[in-house]
Amino acid sequence: MNEYGFFPLTSATIAEIAGKTGARLDDDTLGASEITGAAPVEDAVAGNLTFVDNPKYARFLDTTGASAIFVSEKFADRVPAGKAALVHKEPYRAYAKAIALLYPSAARPEPLTGETGVSDRAIVHQDATLEENVIVEAGAVIGPDVSIGRNSLILANAVIGKGVQIGRNSVVGPCASVSHAYLGDSVIIHAGVRIGQDGFGFAMGAGGHDKVPQIGRVIIQDKVEIGANSTVDRGSNRDTVIGEGTKIDNLVQIGHNVVIGRHCVIVGLAGVAGSATLEDYVVVAGQVGIGGHTRVGMGAQIGGGTGTHTDIEAGAKMMGYPAMPMKEWVRMNMLLRKMLKKGDEKKDV
Repeated sequence: MNEYGFFPLTSATIAEIAGKTGARLDDDTLGASEITGAAPVEDAVAGNLTFVDNPKYARFLDTTGASAIFVSEKFADRVPAGKAALVHKEPYRAYAKAIALLYPSAARPEPLTGETGVSDRAIVHQDATLEENVIVEAGAVIGPDVSIGRNSLILANAVIGKGVQIGRNSVVGPCASVSHAYLGDSVIIHAGVRIGQDGFGFAMGAGGHDKVPQIGRVIIQDKVEIGANSTVDRGSNRDTVIGEGTKIDNLVQIGHNVVIGRHCVIVGLAGVAGSATLEDYVVVAGQVGIGGHTRVGMGAQIGGGTGTHTDIEAGAKMMGYPAMPMKEWVRMNMLLRKMLKKGDEKKDV
């Protein structure tokens, strides 16, 4: 595809892309060619930029129409003559940087209305503080004692509650709400996200359920991204914390008092129950449920659909319900299949 209709292309030559991504261009004679779009390796046409990171897709190198291809050293020799091999130890990461150069407006949510500054259809409390180049779109509401850093965007119909602090170069997407929270720099909050609302706290008993007022905050550190319609509850009597660089997908629930470390990844439909702790670099796949008051160790990986109720060691790979080591889960399922097969064979006799 030469140009994605929603995102204007910023032109760049192959040599410029190589220089800005740190890739090695094996054939300098191709450096002056201009990139006019990006596409998957199997669909790319002349002028497109693409990448091969997964060996499964290496077979398309022989037939791709792409003009430039990010590859690792392993696949550099398989790039056909006349096509630029952009050699990088992390092809997909280099491709991501290149796409950000080619389509800068796709890197984060952009203003919808084209307004600059504060819209005359927004409500901004007189005691709020906005640094330079902040955009507040129509329908947004900014409460008292709010502080918003320069170059940040508050998009249409977003609501920023009393005393919230938002750092620089951050975005709060359309119809999102942020209360009882401090956000760092370069944070991206997508459409419909809810941050800082009550945690699910009740003193339960036979006589009914008494609400426990939630008096904590949400602390979101720099370079965190939270996908559409996810929710982050404020702490009950301590802070809910999301660490620097963590990426959270759409439709994720983060309970009160949860502490998430740096550079974690949490995929859609996952839920983290109250007072759980995820250490740095944890990966949580889709539809995972993490039990309350548990700890997931640094670098652990939890496979899709897993339910955890106990602590998980650093570096562990877990799967299944209840959660068990990945190898054990695979072995168990293989044995179950063998047992079922034997049972079917006996029925046929």
